Amino acid sequence: MEKNIQFEICVDSPESALAAQLGGADRVELCDNLFEGGTTPSLGTIKTARRLIDIKLHVIIRPRGGDFLYSDIEFETMKLDLETAKTNGVDGVVIGLLTADGDIDKTRTADLVSLANPMSVTFHRAFDVCRDPISALETLIDLGIDRVLTSGQQAKAVDGAALIAEMIKQAQGGIGILACGRIDETNVAAIVEATEATEIHFTAFEEIKSGMLFTNDRVSMGSDAAPSEYIRRVTTAEKVKRVIEAAKGNK
Repeated sequence: MEKNIQFEICVDSPESALAAQLGGADRVELCDNLFEGGTTPSLGTIKTARRLIDIKLHVIIRPRGGDFLYSDIEFETMKLDLETAKTNGVDGVVIGLLTADGDIDKTRTADLVSLANPMSVTFHRAFDVCRDPISALETLIDLGIDRVLTSGQQAKAVDGAALIAEMIKQAQGGIGILACGRIDETNVAAIVEATEATEIHFTAFEEIKSGMLFTNDRVSMGSDAAPSEYIRRVTTAEKVKRVIEAAKGNK
């Protein structure tokens, strides 16, 4: 019997969003700057993605990389970005705010949930660096969050599978548990079996070479740790299909 699983693909461009749809995704999480874990994409990126895809489009609302303790100015930016997403056909937003003590920022999260209505709200992997995941999950349920994105407070879902499974039992359908963390076709089936997750989040990047005929490898446009300007990582429909088929036990 085929497993009933929802698949969300994390993408960083409209082209990748379209590839995710073609590969069989149920929704995408649209981000910018995945090198820092994802920040809010531009309005042009949001509008183009919305025009290209018919599946659910969720947008991350994150003003910068780093921690999830935001200044008043950053929070005002988040509210404006959320309103922009809402008025441009986005189906859901992805947020995450913590206090200095590592707890869920209840007041600000509640403000964003109210502002987002009727859009879906996902609490992202800020959850994975919170102080007490069991208490935090109850807080998110009370706040009306629709789902939480988690790797079980580990770098990889395979290592956090026990906590993910515990969260799914704790949630009892009161909130969705969206499993993530370096999931691919080699481990997705084992993660589904170990956690009984019914929502899976993953990237599906493959490297492609630039079409440039002339190149200058002496110059880098960003950090030296960043990949070459002449190699890009893009979501491919084929990669999405492989992970989905493996999750369903059809590999």
